[in-house]
Amino acid sequence: MDFGDLIKMGASMIQNDSQESTTSLSSDLISNALGSLLGSNDGEGLDLSSIVSNLTNGDLGETVASWIGSGENKPIDPDATAELLGEDKIEEFAQNLGVDVETAKKSLAETLPNLVDQATNEDESLASSLLEKVGGVDGLMDLAGKFFRS
Repeated sequence: MDFGDLIKMGASMIQNDSQESTTSLSSDLISNALGSLLGSNDGEGLDLSSIVSNLTNGDLGETVASWIGSGENKPIDPDATAELLGEDKIEEFAQNLGVDVETAKKSLAETLPNLVDQATNEDESLASSLLEKVGGVDGLMDLAGKFFRS
């Protein structure tokens, strides 16, 4: 699954999420906003390394690791999406969609676990590469723990 297909899938998830104000949005609008929010600097893929580098506590580390690994995806609190992606990026995403920030956070909280899971399950080398950068799942947990203790 390439980045474009992944973003289209995410747009569909947002259109069908529990937020009433997102169901009427066009898939192109959502896709463009998601691509800007989650894309890497080269525009070629999902910027998972930014998500990992923004982990600020142990709970989020375990949550994101569950999305990357196989098994059940742990849910994320809508407010925690700002910790992963940055408050300014969430505000820009909301503005691009024409929704309030809380709606954007809730939509992302419903979508991110499945989107990251799909990205890493479809391309095992992506998950391996990402985890390798931080020393595997244990390294991811250690990294999250260091942020939590700071």
